[in-house]
Amino acid sequence: MRTKAVIFLLLSFSLQAVAQQDPQFSQSMFTRLSYNPAYTGSHGKICATALHRQQWYGFGDGAPEISVFNFDAAISPFGIDAGVGLSLIQDKIGFSNNLGARLSLSYRFEAWDGNLAFGANGGMINYSLTPHWVIPSGTSVHSSNDPAIPQEVKNEMAPDIGFGVYYYTDAMYLGFSSTHINEPTFTPAEGGVKPRIGRNYYLISGYNMPITDTKFELNPSLLVQSDGSLTQISLNTHLSYDEKFWGGVSVRTDKTLTGMIGAKLFNWVRVGYSYDLSISELSKYHQGSHEIMVGFCFDVKTDESPEKYKSIRFL
Repeated sequence: MRTKAVIFLLLSFSLQAVAQQDPQFSQSMFTRLSYNPAYTGSHGKICATALHRQQWYGFGDGAPEISVFNFDAAISPFGIDAGVGLSLIQDKIGFSNNLGARLSLSYRFEAWDGNLAFGANGGMINYSLTPHWVIPSGTSVHSSNDPAIPQEVKNEMAPDIGFGVYYYTDAMYLGFSSTHINEPTFTPAEGGVKPRIGRNYYLISGYNMPITDTKFELNPSLLVQSDGSLTQISLNTHLSYDEKFWGGVSVRTDKTLTGMIGAKLFNWVRVGYSYDLSISELSKYHQGSHEIMVGFCFDVKTDESPEKYKSIRFL
């Protein structure tokens, strides 16, 4: 129990003291709007997705918990192919509870037998900190003896902006983006380190591979996420059937294996679930991570029935 308390203490302190990396999702193919504004409206429909992640289940109070809601739609003002969207995210870990809200706009045009899109987003991020330090018994250290360890409750807002580029065809996609370009900073506690949300970079790529003479399709994809000092790489593979059911596996460089399943209901509602199994030393103190996803997409035209998607990779 003492070891677990020490891990939690170090984790909480490090997240307040340094620029932190964005939360990572196992079902990242459904949350692309959260980190690449150029994706906005690229599907040509009205879409909304909600996802909740319970990380390190069984770890106890302070374990990471992330919720995200994305909404975007394709629009054509003055005949211009564009997109507009809204992204909300709540990231709770340790003593911090960050809430971000961003509006995104994109512009796309035909290029190289596909579409090339540029996008930007802007909004606010609210940084909230409610310290309650628990020092393991038998130690001579106390949090109040170190001015660098925050003691006071904080609640502060700062602007947040991002930018992205996204290229896609019916068969593949490729994107690059950066979140928190302005690196939002917040007022430090007296004598403490100035908290900030570090700039993050993303590279995404995926390909659709229909299996000849079957209703199956293989969808490998790649996600690279970096804050300049720490880089995470996810290799994903999905197998879909009849564009209605899918299952897949993912391997991440943080020693995590993921299994996921999902289905499309009523031809426009989709649900998904994933479970992360960690093989790192931290796995001794928790029972894995869970994600639940619910979303929908429908055509903006009212005189036509909802269309089928080319691939679940473009939901």
